[in-house]
Amino acid sequence: MTTKLTNAQIAWRAAQDIEDGAYVNLGIGFPEMVAKFQPPGKQAIFHTENGILNFGRSPPEGEEDWDLINAGKKAVTLNPGASFFHHADSFAMVRGGHLDVAILGAYEVAETGDLANWSTGPKGVPAVGGAMDLVHGAKRVAVITDHVTKDGRPKLVKSCGLPLTGVGCVTRVYTSLAVIDIVAQRFVVREKLAAISLDELQGLTGAGLVVEGTIADLSVPEL
Repeated sequence: MTTKLTNAQIAWRAAQDIEDGAYVNLGIGFPEMVAKFQPPGKQAIFHTENGILNFGRSPPEGEEDWDLINAGKKAVTLNPGASFFHHADSFAMVRGGHLDVAILGAYEVAETGDLANWSTGPKGVPAVGGAMDLVHGAKRVAVITDHVTKDGRPKLVKSCGLPLTGVGCVTRVYTSLAVIDIVAQRFVVREKLAAISLDELQGLTGAGLVVEGTIADLSVPEL
């Protein structure tokens, strides 16, 4: 399958659904890209586990302050009204249900909403980290991911084979081919690329796809 969205386009699409003024945590790596694509007239308040609320864009190269970084160790700037706090207070915000949205990457997402976004082994992530708190503390959990692995295996599956980050926590998945909601333990297709048929999409998905009403075209800008 050669026709698919780039990571930037997936991040752009996910950013369109963030409400103005929402408190948002972005997972380390690919999900951090979502912050670049705030829709006009909307501004999320971004939270990072290491203790910043309302950080801004990345600074220009050469102007970084390396005492001012996010949880992924990337340099950030501050928006007016930003605040700093202890790591423990940061996790109290997460666990206390004060985040509206968490957007994370994934190795696997099950039709039940289970998420696996870490793994063990020689190339695995050494620990689950704060993701396990985020997926059960945030009011809404979304995933951005390629639809399949690099070797073509489905990332949307009936049940996860990797260690779980959280159970029944994901409600929407933005992939390189489609936007899919998880409703009543089923993958419900909301949008898909016009260039791919539903049968082709099903062939790249490891669990059944459900259609409720009209499937919209997944339309994104060139980025």
